[in-house]
Amino acid sequence: MLDSILPLLSDPAAWAALVTLVVMEVVLGIDNLIFISILSNKLPEHQRQKVRRIGIGLALVMRLALLSIIAWLVGLVQPVFTVAGNGFSWKDLILIAGGLFLVWKATKEIHHTVDPTPTHDVMDKKDVMITNAGAAIFQIILLDLVFSIDSILTAVGMTEHLPIMVVAVLVAVTVMLLAADPLANFINDNPSVVMLALGFLLMIGMVLIADGFGYHVPKGYIYAAMAFSAGVEALNMLGRRSASKKEKAEAARAEAERAEARARKAEAEAAAEGA
Repeated sequence: MLDSILPLLSDPAAWAALVTLVVMEVVLGIDNLIFISILSNKLPEHQRQKVRRIGIGLALVMRLALLSIIAWLVGLVQPVFTVAGNGFSWKDLILIAGGLFLVWKATKEIHHTVDPTPTHDVMDKKDVMITNAGAAIFQIILLDLVFSIDSILTAVGMTEHLPIMVVAVLVAVTVMLLAADPLANFINDNPSVVMLALGFLLMIGMVLIADGFGYHVPKGYIYAAMAFSAGVEALNMLGRRSASKKEKAEAARAEAERAEARARKAEAEAAAEGA
């Protein structure tokens, strides 16, 4: 193993592949983490951090397990049946199933966010708050599997060196671990960001479905759109924060003026009584 690693340390192409792969794996990891954060935030507060840690731990285990059976995983891209001239592999079926689940889950969460009152329809058979950590973990496992397969197949397509893949996966999961609580708290504290994150998940789900049917959307376009949307939302948040500060300053100034008016009135009353 060491003999295969040492030559890579002096190979500029290997370092370039590592940096590129780390960036890709971190982006895919953040997508995974958004889903984990939204689900964990629906749990009682004392269970949230534990479920996030379990979800990220499972993501690491799945990625490393898939790397250990990488030869079998590469075989998942071979067509197993054909429909209307289009070949479908196990990878395609997994991506389609994962995309459908992600679209369904994101649509359901958007429905609850927009209209939190129960309407007793098909979408509202479960309460908005998840009380069972096991149910949240089960949903996290399903998406961890989809994101892990997408992550490892991305790694396989970018480099043939297993040590580079392992390092990139470990770095990505470490970033997920460090960002888990701050990202979850940020999403929880900013309702508009929740809607934006759900929109991201909806888009990612549609891209996974399209990828499963053989329509490959360049990920650069997807992440550019996400970055643009996040930038617009950041400007909106700055605007709201500025407006909030202005309102507070005006309220404080009005209160100070009222206090000054009361003081002048008290002085006038005291002067009148003294006269």
